[in-house]
This record gives sequence, C-alpha cells and structure tokens, in this order.
Amino acid sequence: MSHFSRGVRLGVDVGQVRVGVAICDPDGILATPLVTLPRDLKSANDAVPADISELSRLVEVHEVVGVIVGLPVTLAGGHGPAAVHVKAYADRLAEAIAPVPVVLADERMSTVVASRRLSERGVRGRRQRAVVDQAAAVEILQSWLDAQRRRTG
Repeated sequence: MSHFSRGVRLGVDVGQVRVGVAICDPDGILATPLVTLPRDLKSANDAVPADISELSRLVEVHEVVGVIVGLPVTLAGGHGPAAVHVKAYADRLAEAIAPVPVVLADERMSTVVASRRLSERGVRGRRQRAVVDQAAAVEILQSWLDAQRRRTG
C-alpha cells in the first residue's frame, strides 16, 4: 500500500481464550480499546464462531476499512505454533468480512508492553487480565498506524 487511505481500522489480538479488539479514528491517529471477546472454540466446523461473527458485526457497524491482526513472532523472528494458529484465525476472519482486508502485523511484544503499561498505571491482577487483551490490541493497531504514517511521511 503506497499511500495510507483514510478510514476506521480494528486491531485484533488473538489469544487462546480471548480476543482483544481496538479501534482507531478515521484519520488513523489514535488507537483506543474497544472490547474483549471470549474465543468461541466450540462452534461446529462449518459454523462461524461467535467471536468471528461479532468481529464481522463490528466491521459493519463501524464501517471498518481494514483489520490488523497481531501475528506472534518469536523473539528470534520466527513463526511458532502460535503464529500458525493466528494465521488460520486471520484467514477465517478474512473470509467472513471480505472484501475488507485483513493484514497481519508483527506483535512480538504487544502483550508484554501492554501489561507493563497497565502495571505502571496501577492496574494489576484480575483487572489487568480483563483489559490486557484490549491493551495489546491497541499496541498492535497503534504501532501499525505509526508505521504507515512513517512510510507516507
């Protein structure tokens, strides 16, 4: 993408148990937490999982132009089992929200950074677990937005 198009985007942090979702303003300046969805791991193979259909609904309601999914890259820069799992999730999401594009973005440290920022603000324990997925989604989306802006000057 040579120039950064205007529009609302979602950032998604896919976990084993929860999916954190963040949203940005149409100018792509600031990512903010939106919601944490429980992963629907029980849906039948042909049924659309509840979390994917809720993401699909959010894309529609907010007129989203793109979804940025955090891809967990190992510290060495490789792709482990978690990355394979996230890619499969992103593919399933892309099918559900087509033609809205789904982009994978390196999220090597998003959860770590999000946890540290929450701790610095005094959010700990159970309260932190409840919002850390959204905070990680904010980190994913914000770093992607910042990178797009740097690219386009």
